[in-house]
Formats: sequence, structure tokens, C-alpha cells
Amino acid sequence: MALDPRLLGYLNRALAHEMAAVQQYMAQSRLCDRWDMADHCAHFRQDVAEEFGHVQSLMDALLKLGATPNATQLPPVRLGRSLGEMIAIDRVLEVEAIRLYEEAAAYCGRVRDFAHHGLFAGILRDELMHLDELGRMEADLSERERRHA
Repeated sequence: MALDPRLLGYLNRALAHEMAAVQQYMAQSRLCDRWDMADHCAHFRQDVAEEFGHVQSLMDALLKLGATPNATQLPPVRLGRSLGEMIAIDRVLEVEAIRLYEEAAAYCGRVRDFAHHGLFAGILRDELMHLDELGRMEADLSERERRHA
């Protein structure tokens, strides 16, 4: 059975995105640790764990298809100079992920590949929750800044 090149493209793009997110959140966690922001350090470490779970699922899907995982083109980490900048940067990262997973899930639905549709739809749900969480973090940060102004 021939492998669907478009599916392989989605899987490898998703893998690269998730590897970039792991790298991003790990660097932000370490930076927050250096800034003595333990609560935010722990938040970013949790994000690393969740994104790494996505990496594992995507690699498993690729290996099950007999394809070699290929995530060699990772974008550079963007740290930000403040917590607010990091949250804004992460919002962009999550919106990109949501667009990718919506497109990939829709494609799999059209070609009736329900296994991969489920994989992409599940990761999409997680990314939507991450985006909501970032919104709450932004609101909390704005409230703190307003109280200290």
C-alpha cells in the first residue's frame, strides 16, 4: 500500500512544530527559573511535558506507517524579555498549531482516514486548551499590572 504523501507531510510538519514547541517552552522554563518565577517555570515545564507527549504520538504514527520521522527544520527559540512577551510569542505558536491541526484533521476526514483524523483532532483539542490557558495568563498578568500601576 502506497503512503499518502500529503498525510506524511502533515505528520512531519506537526512533528517539527511540536519539537519546536518543546524547545520553546523548555527555554522559557529555564529563563523563568533564572528570573526566580517558580510558578511560571513550573507552568512552562508542564507545557514541555504535554508537547513532548504530542511528539511521541506523532512519531508513533510515522513509524507505524513505516516512515522515518523528519523534524530537521526547527525555527529558532523566541524567548521574550518579559513574561508578557513570552505569552504573546506562545500565543502565535499555538495559533499556528491550531491552523495546522485543523487543516490536517479536515484532510484526514475528507480521505476517510479516521485514525489520523483522531490523532490530529486530539492534539487540536490540547492546543485549543493551551490557547485558552495563555488567554487566562494574559488576563492575570494585566490584572496584576493594573493593580501595581
